[in-house]
This record gives sequence, C-alpha cells and structure tokens, in this order.
Amino acid sequence: MSEQTMDNIQGKGHGFGTMPVFLAAISTILGAIMFLRFGWAVGNQGVWGALIIVLVGHAITIPTALAISEIATNRKVEGGGEYFIISRSFGTNIGASIGIALYLSQAISVAFYLIAFAQAFAPLFAPIKSTFGFTPDPRMFSLPMGILLLWLVLKKGASIGVIMLYSVVAILVLSLILFFVGGHWDFSNLKQSSSGIKGGHSWAFVFSVCFPAFTGMTAGVGLSGDLKNPRRSIPLGTMLATITGAIVYVLIILKLASNSSSADLASNELIMGEIALWGPIIPIGLAAATLSSAIGSLLIAPRTLQALTIDRVFPGDRVNNYLSKGEGKENEPKNATYITAIITVIIIMLGDVNLVAGIVSQFFMVTYGAICLISVLEHFAASPSYRPSFRSRWWISLIGAIGCAILMVMMEIITAIVAITMMILIYLSVRRTNREARGIAVIFKGALYQAIRRLQVWLQKNRSKISGTDWRPSFIAISGDTFSRIAAFDMLKWIAHRYGFGTYFHYVKGHLDRDLYDQSVKELEKVIKLSDASHAGVYGGTIISPSFITAVAQIIQVPGVAGMENNGLILEFPKEKIDDQEVLKNIQAGVNLALSAHFNVCVLRSSEYRCGYKTSIHLWITRNQITNANLMILMAYIIMGHPDWENSEIFVFALMPKEELDAQQKFLGELVNRGRIPISIQNIKVLPYTVGKSFEDIVYKYSSEADLVILGFTPSQIEKYQYATFTRLPELKDVVFVRAEADDIALLDAENQEEIEEHKVAFEDQCMNRECSEEISAISSINPDDGKKP
Repeated sequence: MSEQTMDNIQGKGHGFGTMPVFLAAISTILGAIMFLRFGWAVGNQGVWGALIIVLVGHAITIPTALAISEIATNRKVEGGGEYFIISRSFGTNIGASIGIALYLSQAISVAFYLIAFAQAFAPLFAPIKSTFGFTPDPRMFSLPMGILLLWLVLKKGASIGVIMLYSVVAILVLSLILFFVGGHWDFSNLKQSSSGIKGGHSWAFVFSVCFPAFTGMTAGVGLSGDLKNPRRSIPLGTMLATITGAIVYVLIILKLASNSSSADLASNELIMGEIALWGPIIPIGLAAATLSSAIGSLLIAPRTLQALTIDRVFPGDRVNNYLSKGEGKENEPKNATYITAIITVIIIMLGDVNLVAGIVSQFFMVTYGAICLISVLEHFAASPSYRPSFRSRWWISLIGAIGCAILMVMMEIITAIVAITMMILIYLSVRRTNREARGIAVIFKGALYQAIRRLQVWLQKNRSKISGTDWRPSFIAISGDTFSRIAAFDMLKWIAHRYGFGTYFHYVKGHLDRDLYDQSVKELEKVIKLSDASHAGVYGGTIISPSFITAVAQIIQVPGVAGMENNGLILEFPKEKIDDQEVLKNIQAGVNLALSAHFNVCVLRSSEYRCGYKTSIHLWITRNQITNANLMILMAYIIMGHPDWENSEIFVFALMPKEELDAQQKFLGELVNRGRIPISIQNIKVLPYTVGKSFEDIVYKYSSEADLVILGFTPSQIEKYQYATFTRLPELKDVVFVRAEADDIALLDAENQEEIEEHKVAFEDQCMNRECSEEISAISSINPDDGKKP
C-alpha cells in the first residue's frame, strides 16, 4: 500500500500535544527496572559499575532520541512510530523485518511490565502464606491485571490510556520524592558499595537486564498517529523524557549506594522501601510504574502491528485486512490489540523477569541501531529533500549505531544471533511477497553517491600515472548492434571482471532530440538488464551521435567511472562483414582516433562461433609486434580469469630465426615465470621462420581450432594496409587485434625486466653473424596480416 494511502487511513487520531509523548516515554523509562533491578545492579557491580551502565545505556538511547527527533522533524510521521520512520527511510521490506521485531519487543514488554507488577505484592506473600497456608504465584496478580488493562484499552482506546498515564505518573513522582527525601545523602558512605559482591553477575549480564529501563524514550513515537503536531511533539517530548530519566537514574544510584551496602542491595529487590520516607510508597510506586509502562507499551504495540499490515507486509490479504482494520473516528487498532493480548498472556506464563528483559533488550538494540544508521546515512547522502528543523550530529548517531552492534554481542551472543537470524528470515519472507518494494540495495545509495563523488574528486586532485606492473585496463567499448550481437560486450565483460574496469556504450545514430533521447533512455535500461543478467561488472551508457566516428571521438574523451582515466578502446565487427567497406572504414577511423588519444586498442573480429567452448587462447608474437607483447599476454591472463574461461589454457607462439630458438624459448619462459603468468612452459612454442612459408600458413597450422586468437598490429600497418589489417587470416574463428599504444605496461618490475633484457641483448650480440643477421632482418619484416613472404 502506498504511503499516501497509509496517510489517509491513519490521518485521524486524537490530536494530542507534547505531554502524552513525554508521559508515555518517562513512565516507560522510570518503570519496573528502576524499582526492582537498580539496587541489584549496584550490589553486583558497585556504584561505579552501575553508573557506567547508565552512561553506556544513554550512549545508545541519547543518539537514538536525537535521531528520532531529527527524522520526525523532516517527514510527516504517521501511525506506527518507529516502524513508520524506518520503513519510509529504508523501504517497506527492510522496515518490515525490523518492524516485526519491534512489534514483538513492544508486545513482550507489556508482559514484562506485568510480571514486574506482580513483584509489588511481594510484601504480602508472607502474610498470605501464614493466613492461608500457601505462597501466591506472581502470575495470580499479573494475569488478572493484564486482562483488566486489555479490556480497558479495548473499550476506551487511547484516551483512557492517556488519562491513566496522568494518574500513574503522579504516583510515580510521589514515590520518587519520598525516596529521595528519606535516608541521607552522605556521599562518604559510597565506599561501602564502591565494588560489587564477590561472585556477582557479569557487567554485560547486568547491563542486559537493566537496559530496558532506558528504552522507553521512544515510547511516545508510537503515538505519532494520534498527535496534533508530531514534528514538534516527538522531539520535545522524547528529549525531555530522556534527559529527565538520565538525571533520575544517576540520583537513584547515588542514593542507594550512600544508604546501603553492596550485599544488602544485591539481595533485597525492594530495598528502596527501606530508604524511602514512607516504605509502602515503593511497592505502590512499583505498581504504578509497571502499570504505566504496560499501558504505554499496550497503546503502542497494536499501532505498530496495524501500520505493518496497512503496508501489506504479511502474506495473504485476509490477514492484512483483519489486522489493519480500525474502529471509530480515531481508528483504534482493535484486532491488533487482540493479537498483542495473546502474546502478552503467553509471555506472562514464563514469569522470569531477567529472561524476558534479555529478549526485549536484543530487539530494542536492533531497532535503535537501525534508527541511528538512518540518521548517519541521511547526513552523508545530503539529499535536498532531507530538511529537518532539528538536527543531530552524524558522529553521535554513528556512536549509537556501533554501540548497539557491540552491546548486542556483549550482552548475549546466542540471543543476538537468534535476533539477527530471525530478522533476516523475516526480510527474505517479506521480500518474496513484496518484490516491487524498495529493498536492501537502495539503503546506501544516497550516501554512496556522495562518497563516490568525493573519492573521484580526491583521486583527480591526487592523480599519478599508473604504470609498470601496477597498470590495469580501464577500457571502453562501443557498438550499435548491442541487442543483436554481444561480442563487444562479452569482451569488455571478460576484461572488467576482476582486474580491470569497463564502460560499455550503446551507439544510437542521429542528432540529439527529445524522441531520440527518450529512445536512448529505454535502450540504456536494456543494456543494464543485459549487464545484470550476465553478472558483468560493466558500467552501461548510451551515446547519441550523427556518425559512428563522431561517437568514438566523444567517448574517448569521457572520464573514467572508476576514478582512473580510460586507457583502452574495444571496437568490434562481425566476420560476415569482412567485405563491408563502410563498416571497416569506421573501424579504421575509430582506431586512428583512439591512437591519437594514446589509447590502447583492441579490434575484435567476431564470428558465430562466439569463442566456442572457451578452452584455448592463442597469442602470436613476432619481432615487429614485440611492443604489443606485454599487453597481449596480460589480456590473455585477464580474460582467463573470468568464470567463462575457467577451464582455458594460454598458448604463446613466437616466430623467430632458427638460431634464436633455444634462447628465445628461455627468454619467454623466464618472462612468464617471473611475471607469475599461469602459462605452462610446454605451451610456449618458439617456431623457426621457414623460407617458402607465409605467416598466414604457419598461424593456420597451429591456431585454426583456437577459441580465441590474439594478434598484434602497428600504426605503420594501418598506414600501409588500412582496414585490410583486420581482414587477413579469414579462416580463423574469433580474433582480437591488439595495439599497445602506451609504453608503460610491464609484466615484471624494473629489476627483473632489466635483467631479462640484458640476457636477451647478450645473446643477440653472440648470434649476430652475417647469416643470422640476415635472418633476423627477414623475420622482423614479416607482417602478420600480410600473408606474404618477406
């Protein structure tokens, strides 16, 4: 369902102001944990350990409160509170996976507070046992109260809940006042509880039990659909409640530590009653606090579930329609409340405060981490649409997000894994039923745009020439026949798979106008789908130009998308057009343009064979192609690294004078070995030049069945033979003609290259007698594409 539809459905509500947000938050913050577990925390960790718990807890909750406040002032926050914010920032799929966990934590919290509510009657257990002969089960108090609260909410809705909040908060404030004025404030007594009891619980465990005490600050966000002005009420009410709660908790710890020892604090759950001016006010305050927290969670959880079902996150329209249905002009989520009631009763039956607190903590951690992460990403995305009237700082939100992840693991690794696994499964399930909704792929898009922009500017300012063994291909390819012949795309895909970068341009012929531009946009989508379907790491684009030549002139001036300048061009023509002069003249002109820009050039003559089974790559090296050798070998190695060529072998053929055969075999072997190129020594063949045999005959003899043949060419050949340079050896299948225009491509580092060159020169000096010199001269003049004897 669209956001607009959700806005219309939930645009009703009660029109509350800031006070209900503050009351819902503060009544949840100052709840059961404050009365039952803060003395226990001081007893187990000492006053300083307990203060660190408050500090670390608020290092999570304050960034979250700031992030919630910021996001709420940027967008209209409707029913669903935190879920609405997450789903409208991350998309429905991710929002649902977090929102379902959030709903469960809110529903479980209702049971948690009712379990704690029963502890308020602990002072009555002894009199009941002496009078009636049995010890009451705490569930005898929690279940009836839970049913009563559910009945009230169902009958009266959010209005009665807010009225009750005012009453219980008043009792809560009174109990805190009587606690603070009782006992004494002698901080010199802090030494008696400066350290925890021996053999006490670990800090991480105590933190996990106490953390739900800090989580109430977002409780008011769940009332967003019932607020008159959410953008004002949520930030103000949330921050006031968070700061107030932090101050109260610090004062409580200091009060407890200055009035009792660690042993007494650890063993007596209701020790606050012994310190208070009037002891019975603490159980009364506990009852009020737990009821207020339970009411707050009971008001929020059904609204979260209602928002989830309005977005159709569950499979089946019947389920979504039933749970999204509201009653009355306030759209009370009655059916969602029934589901919450069932979960509440089930959890109450567990009856263990510590166990339930640990589960709730993990779910809240995930939710708060997601909210903080949204704030961080929104800051870095720098979207013009993100204009909150209240702003936090990105590093504060980052601290909150990282802190949530760390503390999840620290608190309990098993429950953390279970919580994360559960949300992943929910995401995958929701993804199956909501394929058109935004998913995880778009989360970081805005932030990535900014990061890439800054990185590319930095790279340009700090650019240096990449040469030698660090050189890598950054090629562009162009073709006007993308959707009928993908040979050029495939070649670029192989080169750009791991070691290189590739940009593919689909050529659209004509002069730029609106119709042609719209056509190019549609064809770009087809190029992107082609790249996606073939799992290619290629950036796609289209180019509109009056002619193929002008298109080439344009694209060789385009900056590289990978942060480095483009250094190579791939052109392609099919073997069946070997006699088409217009096509070949375009190829020749494109080659000349690329060479003038100092581009390396690859001209692919493709065939219907499409490189066959992709098992063999043949390289042919002659003396007049020696400047192309490094690029040819590197290209073969890079192509072989693509999964399409995983079963391939590289064969290197060198045509040399017979006196040089052994030395050149050794030279090429050392070049390949020291360059760590995976070419077997048996696959390096140095062949003698034989008078009476053409270069064409020799190539056909060894490479007629090769899946891909790589040959070199030189500018002098283009000048002399023009486009015929690429039409010779027509019986071969797929051929790549390569020209290394840059002289900075190396297989070896400078030291190894110099050593091999010295070896080569020394040998040539030894063999340079008259007969050998004549043969070297002859073989050097062989044109691989001439097919004639020298």
